[in-house]
Amino acid sequence: MGTLATTEVPLEHDQRGSANGTFKGGHRGANARPSRTQRAAGYLNKSAPVRSLETLGRLVHLVTEVLRYTVVDTIKLRLPVHEIADQMWLLFKVTALPALLMAIPIGAEVSVQVGGIMNQVGASSLAGAASGLGVVGQGAPMAAGLLMSGAAASAISSDLGARSIREEIDAMRVMGVDPVERLVMPRFLAMLLISPILCIIIISTGVAAGLIISVNVADVVPGSFWQSFGAFTSPTDLAFSVLKAFLFAAIVVSIASLRGLEAKGGPKGVANAVNASVVLSVFSIFITNLLVSQLQLMFYPTRLA
Repeated sequence: MGTLATTEVPLEHDQRGSANGTFKGGHRGANARPSRTQRAAGYLNKSAPVRSLETLGRLVHLVTEVLRYTVVDTIKLRLPVHEIADQMWLLFKVTALPALLMAIPIGAEVSVQVGGIMNQVGASSLAGAASGLGVVGQGAPMAAGLLMSGAAASAISSDLGARSIREEIDAMRVMGVDPVERLVMPRFLAMLLISPILCIIIISTGVAAGLIISVNVADVVPGSFWQSFGAFTSPTDLAFSVLKAFLFAAIVVSIASLRGLEAKGGPKGVANAVNASVVLSVFSIFITNLLVSQLQLMFYPTRLA
């Protein structure tokens, strides 16, 4: 019987792989095309700054419209005072109690930490100065801003977001009612009006907690506490503290309203809007606090009153 002749078949490149610049084994050639993941990453890198600027532009436009409606409705005596009062009460309910609970540990922590150091150097009478500089200058406005970004921003963005996914916002526009004037403006003014109240509550509670800790733990005389408090804390510090809370309120309600009005995708979209409003508000609050504090130190440096 004869033997079967075998022929060797040469290894050929895969046609599809050769077209893409790759061999069949998966090795990438010199003229390889980027993969789908790389193309998506490149698109995101190029489009992210553009989308960020677009979002910032929409935010500025929203704030401009709110201010315009506020001036026009005030001149025409159409300002929704009852709606503003209702929103003030709603926002105050969700922020007042947490403000008290945050102010007590803030004032106590400042007194305990600074009081221990001052006792070691024999300057326990300056405990009031520490409470004034710590609570009034930084603690109170930051606590008020974080409360507004956590509680108030969640309430606003969830309310507007639920209206958006139920198409109530679109229905208002169809009927000729501007949702910015009807929904955003009362919440904006209500937040601005309660922000100084929250700041004053936190200052009063925090300083009172610091006084109690200093008198009962560090054996500080109340008169020396108030004397050092008044010597290092001026009305300018209080004014800047209230100004910070005012700016934080404007930032929080603007971001929460924009995210709520643009919520899409059902309940998941509302949750994403709430999450984004809280995160962006906290980030913006820290940046704004840094800028305002630097301006205060530049033009109004800390000195004895």
